[in-house]
Amino acid sequence: MASHRKSRPTGPRVAGIRTPALATAALTSVALLSQTANATPSDDDRPSLEEVEKKVDDLYRQAGSATEKYNAAKEKTAKQRKKADALLDDVARRTQRLNDAREELGSFASAQYRTGTAVPETATFLLADSPQEYFDQNQLMGRLTGRQKTAVDDYVTQQSETMEKRREATESLETLTGSQNDLKTAKSTVQKKLATARELLSKLTAEEKARLAAIEKKKQEEAARKAAELAEQQARQQAEERERREEAARQESGGTASGAPEAGGSDSSGSSAPDPSYGTKADKALAFARAQIGKPYVWGATGPGSYDCSGLTQAAWKAAGVTLPRVTYDQVNAGTTVPVSQALPGDLVFFYDDLSHVGLYIGNGMMIHAPKPGAYVREESIYYDGESSIHSVVRPA
Repeated sequence: MASHRKSRPTGPRVAGIRTPALATAALTSVALLSQTANATPSDDDRPSLEEVEKKVDDLYRQAGSATEKYNAAKEKTAKQRKKADALLDDVARRTQRLNDAREELGSFASAQYRTGTAVPETATFLLADSPQEYFDQNQLMGRLTGRQKTAVDDYVTQQSETMEKRREATESLETLTGSQNDLKTAKSTVQKKLATARELLSKLTAEEKARLAAIEKKKQEEAARKAAELAEQQARQQAEERERREEAARQESGGTASGAPEAGGSDSSGSSAPDPSYGTKADKALAFARAQIGKPYVWGATGPGSYDCSGLTQAAWKAAGVTLPRVTYDQVNAGTTVPVSQALPGDLVFFYDDLSHVGLYIGNGMMIHAPKPGAYVREESIYYDGESSIHSVVRPA
């Protein structure tokens, strides 16, 4: 019986791509397209310029915070090293005194052996050439025993004190090791943050860098506008204060001094008058800071060739005879906090919740500061990173 199965066509079926050669070619094309897509991602996968800017700013800020931690660890390490060295020197001196006391005890032991004091007193009396010789020898040994007791007491005291100082020195060295580890960690963190920021910036095209510069310029213009507003506000406050004082002086000269503010107190605006010498000191600090303009920011630097932010403010006020702590989160507690509207030249302006940046106020909404890696000491608006970035203003002297 004949088969009912249809015979398979022998010619090529282009529509169904059943031919092995065409199937292979199609698969190859798909693979190539897939590889091309993976090798050159679309623009949608790349971060926007604004995202890059924010990421870089965040990295610089984190690096600034890590820099302050590095500065604190470095300062702590130096203090701990000094303490450990002093303790080790003290232990060495006490060990020498302990050895001297031990030698003295040894000489007493030798003397006892030579004089036979270990022999019972009755036998010593009987063996003596004469009773007087026994009593002379016994009196001598009584004095020797008194000296022995003093030497033993001194030895015990020296031994106890030396052991205590050795324990303190050991703990101090352990703390020093911890401080050194903190220092290494903070240094590594700073370096990683800065390297990541540089890498992000290096990937920008020339056009993107130009756009980024335009964004930065716009931010600077807005910061300058805010600084001008603050300058106008402060000028109005100063004018009002002058008028109040003039009015008080007129009333006083007319026999009615009721309107005059109390000496050393606050004016009606609520601002507290600074120490009369503050202006003189602030002028010296500002003169120093202005002389540093153009010097590079270097994290951990305290001058004279380069500075980080807190290194600059510390050095500036040191030139005015005022000692500030090394790091921002200690400097913020080194004076009186005042409102931004009442900031005076010389005041310290702190930024961000973590207090990772500080600048020196010069008036009119402007400051001198060491901004960030790759930048130089310069004058800039205190609103350079927006009004919300300002944490507080502190008057240090």
